[in-house]
Amino acid sequence: MPRMRMSHIGICVSDRVRSLRFYHDVLGFHYVSELDVKSEHADRLLRLEDVNLRAIFLEREGVRIELLCYESPGHVGDGGQRPMNQLGLTHLSLRVDDLARTLAEFERAGVAIVESTRVGKPGDSVQAVMIADPDGTLIELAQQPGD
Repeated sequence: MPRMRMSHIGICVSDRVRSLRFYHDVLGFHYVSELDVKSEHADRLLRLEDVNLRAIFLEREGVRIELLCYESPGHVGDGGQRPMNQLGLTHLSLRVDDLARTLAEFERAGVAIVESTRVGKPGDSVQAVMIADPDGTLIELAQQPGD
């Protein structure tokens, strides 16, 4: 098998500033770089016409994400949450040491916590809940023993 390594995960966002604030300031991803993309090659690769986008690369613990901010042709969708059984990427997941403390901080920061997804209760060794980024992308927060 040819040698491959993970490069990044792309996330289409509707508002560059709001999403950068969420992923950088709230979730702790570190800024890596950004670039403007506008070319026939981008049109072909992305299967879109007249692409003009800003790509912002952020990284946390070796995982790199790319925030895709389309000036043209714009984003598609209303940011509503997708069903977990819909084909394709369903969510990101972060392990946390103390879910209650993490959620308290996120609530102060205005993060959307999807309370109906909460599993476990305070004091349980395994707990989880989903939060949503500003465009509705789900992010699982999981507290469990071990690394």
